[in-house]
Amino acid sequence: MSKPAQSLRSLVRPSAAALLAGTALLLAPPVRAVTDPGAGSVDPFRASAGEVVLFERDGDGGVAEAGAHHDRPDGHAPLGVMGDHLHAPGSFMLSVRAMSMHMSGLRDGTHRESSADTFARGFAVAPETMTMEMLMLGAMAGVSDDVTLVAMLPYLRNEMSHVTAGGAQFTTKSEGLGDARVGGIVRLAGAKGDGLLLGNLALSLPTGTTNAKDSTPASGGVDVRLPYPMQLGSGTYDVIPGLTYTTATPDGWSFGAQGNVRIPLETNDRGYRLGRRTELTTWVARELSDSTSVSTRLGYTRKANIHGADPLLNPNMVPTADPNRQGGERLDLLVGLNWLGQDGALKGHRFAIEFGVPVWQDLSGPQLEVDRTLVFGWQKAF
Repeated sequence: MSKPAQSLRSLVRPSAAALLAGTALLLAPPVRAVTDPGAGSVDPFRASAGEVVLFERDGDGGVAEAGAHHDRPDGHAPLGVMGDHLHAPGSFMLSVRAMSMHMSGLRDGTHRESSADTFARGFAVAPETMTMEMLMLGAMAGVSDDVTLVAMLPYLRNEMSHVTAGGAQFTTKSEGLGDARVGGIVRLAGAKGDGLLLGNLALSLPTGTTNAKDSTPASGGVDVRLPYPMQLGSGTYDVIPGLTYTTATPDGWSFGAQGNVRIPLETNDRGYRLGRRTELTTWVARELSDSTSVSTRLGYTRKANIHGADPLLNPNMVPTADPNRQGGERLDLLVGLNWLGQDGALKGHRFAIEFGVPVWQDLSGPQLEVDRTLVFGWQKAF
């Protein structure tokens, strides 16, 4: 690509990312506080159309936060978004998420590519499909009105099918713990659930292996180290700062936006570090009943190529072993459903699902393109 074209892309990408992150803020209604001394509860008729009531008077005449939005099914963001809310001091929440991502077909830039095209580049092997599955255990604990601690531990299962230039097909697999995360969420401005700006900060721990192995036709039945996408961890400590904004209207609408970036702090023992990963998302949700809400979300992901290289991986054998063919950008369109139990044994239990497909991909290929993503989960606060 020419230098002028690269310069143009470097200008367009941040602008597009900023527009995506700002969409929810533009859609969000204006926010104000209602502090009528005589009000014992929120009166929707006291707020002008399109405004959000942030505060209400409690029974003793003091100002208390209006927590109604937190108890709505859309009081939590779509399931694919994490770190979007706070918990009261002394309370905690447990969650389980089951996620899957399916990839098939090759793409270089914005254009699809065949296995024959990959072989024409000199590679001996081309990836055909990949399935990534993850079970994520999560916990959140309220420390104060303004601070909530977060911990997450993933278990991963990866499977990738390949074809050789000679027409032989084979599959490799990896399975085990991924990189754990610990961190916190801090209130920067606003009230619980409505007009809330949060600061997110997490540390990714290198609990996942970078030495996942399996046999290939070229290894003669001996297990060898698998390429970068099949590894379960990064091998590095990474810091993940971010911002989250959410707001809601009394008539059942809610909006949000979040941005975060994963920054590796070091090079791992294999001689490389993963590229910086930036994620931006914005969503709108609609409450259908006291227990059900639906959502639509846009998610943008940008991943840089790997810095350094694993000396045991041959970048000329297969594109997945080339550190300069791991980056790219993707824009996903996702739809979701949240359900919140209102009574009986399921009172307070949250179940949610979100399904997404990419609407645009620009990859440092040849690289497998994403076909679809799915996440299903459970949450319960105590």
